[in-house]
Amino acid sequence: MRQKGLDSGVDSRLYCVMGARIAVDPKTKIGEVAKETGLTVDTIRFYEKQGLLKRSTRTEGGFRLFGPHEIQALKFIRKAQYLGFSLQEVRELLLLHSEGVEACEDVRELVNQKLTSVRGKIEELRKLEGNLESALLMCNRSLRKSPTHDECCPVLEELGRTNEHRRN
Repeated sequence: MRQKGLDSGVDSRLYCVMGARIAVDPKTKIGEVAKETGLTVDTIRFYEKQGLLKRSTRTEGGFRLFGPHEIQALKFIRKAQYLGFSLQEVRELLLLHSEGVEACEDVRELVNQKLTSVRGKIEELRKLEGNLESALLMCNRSLRKSPTHDECCPVLEELGRTNEHRRN
């Protein structure tokens, strides 16, 4: 990322007020923030609308401006989402993080719940994998017996039988 130099402009990181120089919180436009955080502009807008991020300040032209705190919050949200946390869970984590309280037990419980959920999904995916492997074996056997496709597809027949049993 390009290092910005200091100048005396209003939008600079250093601004002169009545002869005294004071540090000004640098503000970054949404496109630059998107590049820095690895999020899309639409995702950043969505997080703002969902209340995960406080409403950004705007330029006179209406461009959103973000400071270091907001950029850090976006990185936090991205990492939490990568770990599979829902937006509601991310909201809880942000609240715990911002309060600066001892929250390890609460966070551990959230992580434990997430891990249990992931393990359940993995088990469901293993069952699905087994079912798909069985279906593929049926297809392969059928095609070896009748490469001209004279017989009906055994997977379609099986799916039809399954549907008939469910109707009864």
